[in-house]
Amino acid sequence: MSKILISYFSASGTTKKVAEKVAASVSGDLFEIEPKEKYTEEDLNWMNKESRSSIEMNNNIKPEIENKVSNLEEYDTICLAFPIWWYKEPTIIDKFLEENDMTGKKIYVFVTSGSSTIDSTYKSLQNNFPNLNFVSGKRFTGNEKEEEYKTWLA
Repeated sequence: MSKILISYFSASGTTKKVAEKVAASVSGDLFEIEPKEKYTEEDLNWMNKESRSSIEMNNNIKPEIENKVSNLEEYDTICLAFPIWWYKEPTIIDKFLEENDMTGKKIYVFVTSGSSTIDSTYKSLQNNFPNLNFVSGKRFTGNEKEEEYKTWLA
């Protein structure tokens, strides 16, 4: 049986809740991708072109990450979870993938979003990281039954 790491970025707590459910359902380990400088509510105001998240996304600025995965080599499967920002992954996810050697890992991506689909986000990841093995992508709401998480990762 492969060892599963659920690595997630959650700015508002929504993605964290889903990541915890996925981890519990598949007996996976959790790793939170945390920015060195935490996001404030004002930072996350996507309607403000001067907000931190808007500036990062529009200028491909990748925030520094507070913590590192110390034992990544132990995992065969990585679940990468995050909210969709501007129809793609937040730039902190790109930074995480650049800083961690995911060669030979199966990467499952799940996102949280109020309305966006995963399609453009998944394509963005595949285009930005063509050498990585992205197996599947899915949008979760947190209302799924445990069996759905297990089936998806089977």
